Amino acid sequence: MPGSVPSSLDNWWCDTSSEYAFVGFSYAVDACQSLDTLKREFKDIRNTFNGRYVRLYGACDKKGFYDNVVDAAWDAGIGVHALIWFGFDGGNIYKTRRDSLFNTLKSNPKAKFVTRVVQYGSEPLFDHVLPAKELAKEVESAKATLSNLRIPVTVSELSFGYTQPGQDKAGAMAVLKAIDFVDAHILPLFAGGASTAKNAWGNVMGDIKWFSENSGGKKIYLSENGWPSVKGQGNINPQSRTAVANVENEKDYFDMLDSKCSDLKAVKGGGVGWFAHLYSDSQGMGYGIYGTNGKLKFPFKPRTSC
Repeated sequence: MPGSVPSSLDNWWCDTSSEYAFVGFSYAVDACQSLDTLKREFKDIRNTFNGRYVRLYGACDKKGFYDNVVDAAWDAGIGVHALIWFGFDGGNIYKTRRDSLFNTLKSNPKAKFVTRVVQYGSEPLFDHVLPAKELAKEVESAKATLSNLRIPVTVSELSFGYTQPGQDKAGAMAVLKAIDFVDAHILPLFAGGASTAKNAWGNVMGDIKWFSENSGGKKIYLSENGWPSVKGQGNINPQSRTAVANVENEKDYFDMLDSKCSDLKAVKGGGVGWFAHLYSDSQGMGYGIYGTNGKLKFPFKPRTSC
C-alpha cells in the first residue's frame, strides 16, 4: 500500500480478467477477532499463500469491527469481499449490519481502497430470507448507495438457490441481473451422487456454466468453495452415501481446481477466481486449511495464474 491514502480510485484495482485461479480465503468473523489477530492472519494469507482477498463469512456486530478489518487489510496489502450477513434466524438484523457497514465504507478513508465488493449472504435465496424481488431491490439500492465509492454489489449464493422448487423464478432472475459480479457457492460434497473430490469437476463446471449462461457472462468468483475433511458435524451432511470427507479429499479438491486452471481462466467474463473455504477449522470444523492446532492440515500452495 502507498504511504498515504490516495485521492482517487482511478486505476486502483486490477482488471478482473487477472483474477482467476486462487484469489484468497473465506474468513469467518463470528469470533470478533482482535486487530492484532486480523493483522497477523491477513498477512499470512497475503505472504504465505499469495492471497489477494479475504472474503468475510458470518458476522461480528461489535462496534468498529469493520474499521479493524480495513486497517488490517491495508496493513497486509490485501482486499476484502465484505459481507452483509443474514444469519439463520430470520428477522431484520441484516439491516443494522448493512447500515453499519455502509457507514464505515463512507467514513473510513481507507475503506473504499480495500473493499472490493459488498456481498449479501450467505445463501439468502436458498434460505428464503427475503422474497427474491425484495432482495433484488436491496441490491439495486446498495449499488446506488455505494456508487460514488465504486464498490460493486453481489449476492453469495448457490445455483440451486436461484432454481429450487418454490422459488420465484422471475424474482431470482432479477437478482442475477442486478448483481455486478457472480459469487457462487460451490460445495460438491452435497451434490446428489457425490463420491470423492477427484470426481467433482463435472459438478463444479456444471454450476459455473449455469451461472455464466444465465448471468450474461458476468465475472464469477467461487466465494464459498471447498470440500470438508469431516462429515456429520454441524451441517456437513451430504445427500450421497458414497460421499467421502477426509483430509485427503479436502486436499484433492483444491489440487483438482489447480489442475483445471486453464479451464477456469477461459470462462467468459474474465475467468473464474476461487476462494478456499475456510482459513481455519477454528472458524468452521472441517473446512479449514489450518487445523484447530494452528498447523496446516496439508501442503497448500495453490496456483494464482496459468
